[in-house]
Amino acid sequence: MKRNQLFIIAILVAAFSWGMAAHSFAQTFTTIDDPLSTGGTIAVGVSGNQIVGYYGQSYGPDQSFLYNGSSYTAVSDPAGYQTLAFGVSGNNIVGSYTDANETNHGFLYNGSSYTTLDDPQGSYGSAALGISGQNIVGYYFNPLGMFGFLYNGSSYTTLSDPLTYSTYGQTVASGLCGNNVVGTFYDTSGAHGFLYNGSSYITLDDPLATNGTFATGISGNIIVGYYYNGTGTHGFFYNGSSYATLDDPLGVNGTYANGISGDEIVGQYYDSSDNPHGFEATLAVPEPSALSMLGLGLFGIGLVRLFKARAASKRN
Repeated sequence: MKRNQLFIIAILVAAFSWGMAAHSFAQTFTTIDDPLSTGGTIAVGVSGNQIVGYYGQSYGPDQSFLYNGSSYTAVSDPAGYQTLAFGVSGNNIVGSYTDANETNHGFLYNGSSYTTLDDPQGSYGSAALGISGQNIVGYYFNPLGMFGFLYNGSSYTTLSDPLTYSTYGQTVASGLCGNNVVGTFYDTSGAHGFLYNGSSYITLDDPLATNGTFATGISGNIIVGYYYNGTGTHGFFYNGSSYATLDDPLGVNGTYANGISGDEIVGQYYDSSDNPHGFEATLAVPEPSALSMLGLGLFGIGLVRLFKARAASKRN
């Protein structure tokens, strides 16, 4: 076989293998609509097969749900007239409720009872957004601004990205996994995602963003969120080195990625009528066979280069 023919075959094998590997990263989307919704559904948190979020009603406040893959269960804190569920971990759900004075309070629901979570510094209200094991993150308001918090079951620690603008805090902690917390801070240029590892803050800006990046969830080394630019709102996932856009194909008016657990991502998209629908996206891991084919193709290219080098040395 001639060297140029061998080179073409190697290129084709590598291209085919690369296509297989790339295809294995394809995102499979499933729409989530609470049957009681008359004003749209938003999925916010996920843990295994448990998904939480809230839905709108034509009349009355938004209400929350827990979806287990087959049925929906209402989540409604009896202390408030509106309940919003944001995070789930095992049997525990966190979120916020609004009282008669229109003040927000965080809550923890363990499947049978509700416990109010109010950061003592949040004189204007609190909200719990994410949970992992016994640890909970969220934000609180007071006269100095908005600050993130980490609650370990007994005490609250304030989280405030040092790059936030002026003396007024503008930090929201949205998700956590182990010791890592993600969220969003605001400076004079707009919104930026952040990763806090327990000692330092790392800014997260999707390179395609022109009007802000929001980090909302983390699982292992994968971070999800959404960004704004001239084409609208787009979800993203970040693996620690590169960003990839995550857009529900039905989301002609935008996609928001809100939470992640393993390879499952939840959020909402907006249809052509600008109505929100929840979604669950599955990120497939590359199959070993695809990676092996890719390696074989690249190996073939390497052999071609070796043959050409040897042929050249013989001619000399």
